Amino acid sequence: MKDIDFQSMSIDELWALHETIASILSTRIMAEKLKLEKRLDKLGRKLGNATHETAQRRPYPKVHPKFRNPEPPHETWSGRGKQPRWVIKMFEAGKSVDDLRIPETAERAARRPPPRPFGTEDLYAVPKTTEQRKPRGA
Repeated sequence: MKDIDFQSMSIDELWALHETIASILSTRIMAEKLKLEKRLDKLGRKLGNATHETAQRRPYPKVHPKFRNPEPPHETWSGRGKQPRWVIKMFEAGKSVDDLRIPETAERAARRPPPRPFGTEDLYAVPKTTEQRKPRGA
């Protein structure tokens, strides 16, 4: 590359050089971005306009509370995650998990069918009649 003396250039010349460089950089960056987006599409990832969209998460069922604080009964805990302070205090006071358990949850758990493995929804579906089936490619 030639040695350019920027100190001896006028402001107009420097500004024109700046605009030229900015347009060349913009063009090259856009070309590189398109090339990378095509590569990501080949890999199966989707790229949003300004933000990266993540693949949709599996919908989790609502988790019902399994334990209730006897003193202020509005405080409940599902049994997942870190134990709340009130549960720790109850354990320190000598209570057991069964003392805090909500009675309906045991009945509800007994009535509930076993969970299905993820991705097997179609295996458990009721077979459709021939009128309900859609033709392939429609």
